[in-house]
Amino acid sequence: MLRAAFQMATRNNPSGWVTVRRLRTHAAILALCLWLVYGWNLATPGLRDRSGNLKGTDFLHFYTLGILAVGHRGADLYDMNAQAALAAQQVPDAAGIRYLPLYPPQVSVLFAPLARLLYGWALVVWWGFSAAIYGVGCYSLWRACPNLRDHAGTVLIVAAAFPAFFHLIAWGQTSALALACFTGMYFLLRGRREFLAGIVLGCLIFKPQLGLAAAIVFLLIGAWKIVGGAVLSASAQLSVGVLYYGLEPLRQWVHMLWNTRTILPLLEPRPYQTYSLRTFWSMLVPAHDFALVLYVVSVSVTLGLTIALWRRGQSVPLALRYASLLLATVLLAPHLTVYDLVILAPAFLLLADWLASGGHTALSGWLGILLYLIYMLPLVGPFARWTHVQLAVVAMAAGVCVIWIIGATPEAPVNERKA
Repeated sequence: MLRAAFQMATRNNPSGWVTVRRLRTHAAILALCLWLVYGWNLATPGLRDRSGNLKGTDFLHFYTLGILAVGHRGADLYDMNAQAALAAQQVPDAAGIRYLPLYPPQVSVLFAPLARLLYGWALVVWWGFSAAIYGVGCYSLWRACPNLRDHAGTVLIVAAAFPAFFHLIAWGQTSALALACFTGMYFLLRGRREFLAGIVLGCLIFKPQLGLAAAIVFLLIGAWKIVGGAVLSASAQLSVGVLYYGLEPLRQWVHMLWNTRTILPLLEPRPYQTYSLRTFWSMLVPAHDFALVLYVVSVSVTLGLTIALWRRGQSVPLALRYASLLLATVLLAPHLTVYDLVILAPAFLLLADWLASGGHTALSGWLGILLYLIYMLPLVGPFARWTHVQLAVVAMAAGVCVIWIIGATPEAPVNERKA
């Protein structure tokens, strides 16, 4: 993703430390370290790894939801105690593990087929499914980037080493589905099929915090076909849960979302693993009300810059507009954990392709450097426990600003060629 991007960055960077060879070496070393250590950590008998954690971590929650769906136990979808007891019964190694149930009812139906397997086999299938979605998404985007065609090896290595992808697998999470939505939406917008793009956007209702920025942007620029498709799609997906369980679980889910603020300590036991402007300010500023004000102000600026780009329409390359939207999605989200950063994969590829096409300003080099930082800084995220500064969030906010400045320049090259 980054090799071609940093050709421009190196050209505009007097220090010259960012070289293609160094970037590829960094990615190869990172991939080996992440995956070899993870493999060693998993190489234990039973379902507990060497650190004592359950293998698959969050997948246990989805597996339990699937079991509830198989038994049509809609009344227990938002009962933590009932789910903890069921998980310990089905997976004895999971005794004592509890999850806060915040997913809408239809998610449990999705995992019902996997719940018919033993936990270990279900986890392997989910790992394979998530990796396949990630791989297909990156490959499809790479094929759509003409200036990256000659850099397949670099794209493959950097994609494999992406820290967000590593966390996606390690946590057994569902963010690959969100990546599929954002990838599909890009191609539909590229083909000017706005209503279908809205249909795909509405599918993010299973993780509504990831669709919030796009919903606001498209609503305020008057993209009514996209908004209409999103409303229709989200309603249809929620209807699956209603048809399967009845209306009560949906009501309970809405109630849980409404009261999320009161249960944030349970939702975010490790805030240093979260990446958004809300958690950035809450970690940095002790006064809760002041932190909330700073969050609202900074989010307003981020959305304002992104909306300004989209209002310029075709005069700004879709690569820039869409990358800004993805960064704004992360920054705006009220809750976003490290594995959700996998949705930024399209931003890396699209911006790398745009930079390789011949960025026209000195800021293009800085954009390349910011791409490197956004990619790497989640590795040092745990240090925010002591520094209280999530540096990746700073880099992403700077990325939105730089993209806006570049996009506001009339001579920004338009690179919208079909693959």
